[in-house]
Order: sequence, then structure tokens, then C-alpha cells
Amino acid sequence: MRICVVGAGAIGGLYAAHLARLDDVEVWAYDVSAAHVAAIARDGLRLTGRAQFTARLEARTDAREIPPCELGIVATKTTVTEPAIAATAHAFADGSVCTVQNGLGNEEALAGHVARVIRGTTFPAGRVVEPGHVQWDVKGDTTLGPFEPSPAPHEEVERLAEACTRAGLPTQAVADARGPQWRKVIFNAATNPIGALTGLTHGRVCEDVALRKLV
Repeated sequence: MRICVVGAGAIGGLYAAHLARLDDVEVWAYDVSAAHVAAIARDGLRLTGRAQFTARLEARTDAREIPPCELGIVATKTTVTEPAIAATAHAFADGSVCTVQNGLGNEEALAGHVARVIRGTTFPAGRVVEPGHVQWDVKGDTTLGPFEPSPAPHEEVERLAEACTRAGLPTQAVADARGPQWRKVIFNAATNPIGALTGLTHGRVCEDVALRKLV
């Protein structure tokens, strides 16, 4: 299967690198950072932290070069969901697209451009260390389910979940993913202010006993 990761930064990079290790998955990535894409093309996508490996995949800054894909994973910042999916929607004309972004409303933005949408919530966390290098800070599970107004077939949800799990990112396909999504919203509402005040990443906040208790 061919999967395109839209936004290959901290979270998208985790998915792209892991999925690229599967023999039966061809991974493409779209990112607006020319330096990041050039580094991936030259040296591969390097992952450190909770896992240490370098993955080879196709990365582009020009969305027109992305071929038709069966599945998509959108991992951009919410503020750029609209232009990102508008640029890449052609690749998913016959595919299903999943959001693994924080917050609410990303599914609606995707549904404005593609017909089959997957609601996703993920707890892994990471950061871009430098172009072509992502550090995996926090492990966690991912939950996927059809987006009710524009649902992807459940078979496609299961197919993506199975691939992610095989790649090393435990993922569950469910009939209704709204509960896990709201839990993540509440989690971020507790951790983000503390991260902003302390300057610490989510991983370091959650690993500190006192800060975790405060969260």
C-alpha cells in the first residue's frame, strides 16, 4: 500500500519513519520545510529517543509530485490543516485520510477536500531536533475511527491501524473515536500550560513526578 504523511515534523515524522520500515508499505511525505525534505532525501529520516533507526522514504515540498495514495496521515499544525489538505487532496481522490492532530475541527477541514476521513487521536510525542532528525520523547497508543459525516470504510480504518501497529506504533480501530479524542483534548489542556510555563516538553513534564501530579 502507498501512504502519504502530510506534515513530516515531530508527529508525522514518527509515523513516516516507522511505516517506512514495512516491506509492504511505500511511504511518501509532504512538508513545506525545504531543509527538512532535502535532509530526508539525502540521508533518510533519522529517529532517536525511544527508538534509534534511519528510514528511507520519498519526501517532497511540491505536493504536485505526490502520486495517488490509498491512505493519508495528516500531522500538520492545526493552523495549516486547510492549505495542507488543499494542496495534497489530489493524491487521495480514491483514498482515505486520517488526522492525528491535536484539538478539534481538523476532520471537518479534511472533509472539505476528501470524501473519506478517519478521526484519529495519538499520544506519542516528539520534536524535530534538526532537519531530517526527529526525537521520539513519549510512547503512547493511537485510536482511529470513521469520521461520522464523511466516514472512511471501517476496513480502511482497520487497515491503517494494523499497519501502524506492525510498524511499532500501537493503534486501535474503533467504531467511535470521539471519546479518546476528548480525553486527549483534556490532557493537552492540562499539560500545555505547564509546558509553556516551565519550558519543558510533554515528555519531561510527564516524567517529573511532581509535575505529573500537578497535571
